[in-house]
Amino acid sequence: MLAASVLWGTTGTAATFAPDVGPLAIGAVAMGLGGLLQALVAASRIARQAPRLRARRGTVLLGAAAVAAYPLAFYSSMHLAGVAVGTVVSIGMAPPASAVIERVMDRRRLTRRWKLGAALGLLGTLMLCAGQAARAPGGAERTSAAATVLGVGLGLIAATTYALYSWAAHRLITQGITSRAAMGAVFGMGGLLLVPVLLVTGAPLLDSGSNMAVGAYMALVPMFAGYVLFGWGLAHVPASTATTLSLLEPAVAAVLAVLVIGERLPAAGWGGIALVLACLAVLTAPADISWRRRQRRDDVTPSARRPGQVAVADAAARPVVRPEKRQPPRKVPSSER
Repeated sequence: MLAASVLWGTTGTAATFAPDVGPLAIGAVAMGLGGLLQALVAASRIARQAPRLRARRGTVLLGAAAVAAYPLAFYSSMHLAGVAVGTVVSIGMAPPASAVIERVMDRRRLTRRWKLGAALGLLGTLMLCAGQAARAPGGAERTSAAATVLGVGLGLIAATTYALYSWAAHRLITQGITSRAAMGAVFGMGGLLLVPVLLVTGAPLLDSGSNMAVGAYMALVPMFAGYVLFGWGLAHVPASTATTLSLLEPAVAAVLAVLVIGERLPAAGWGGIALVLACLAVLTAPADISWRRRQRRDDVTPSARRPGQVAVADAAARPVVRPEKRQPPRKVPSSER
């Protein structure tokens, strides 16, 4: 999940190398071609599990519709409201949206660990947004109030659709469908829905070699490879945890903007990145923190003990047998003698 978030964090920097390509074209080429490539690579697995996929076609169609809507809303949100606000709303609001979906659909309870991690991640993302907003100059960088409101609305749609297709893919995987088949079916159908958008808006992608290179990179690396990793991760963690781990994406995007594009990040931005890393540490830490107990049980093996060393692990694991207490003899009343 974290590796996928790192790859997704490169999309903003990559898109700056194709400034003439609109947000709809960027979203369509990224998720459209990336989804079709996933379906092509997983074609044999999809064919083998076609009966199971048909039995769950409602979940597949829901996930595919969310896949098609997400990139259009996400990149349009960044275009209208700015990269900082669009990213914060689209990525930062995905964990609560995913938690609500799991609560309604699966009756899943939210743990204290998830609440703490989500709070740290959301606060860190907001600080990162504040740092980017403080860094941005006035004039041409400012957007109108109407554009900002529309961008925020599209960001909420992006967050909801991201949570929806994450839940749909996780639901398919937990019902016995392999991650490659589930992701290939959901993203392949979503890619088909994006083909008309790409045909209408994708002409600027062919205007120069740099535009074509950006389109190829977006489809192959962050979307194809990233979502293959995302599917593997969904086989082991719930969708709410997956969307929370994706809060690493805006932090990676900010660091790349500093290193590659030459942007400057104020102290608030670096503090936000630190909180996002704290969020990831909370969510990825082992659930069992009693390391001393594990050390006694696993590390102290018979081959590793020196002669005369006390077998602490064996003594701790051996059941304690206490002698039975003997009951005193019952006194028989004289009337019963």
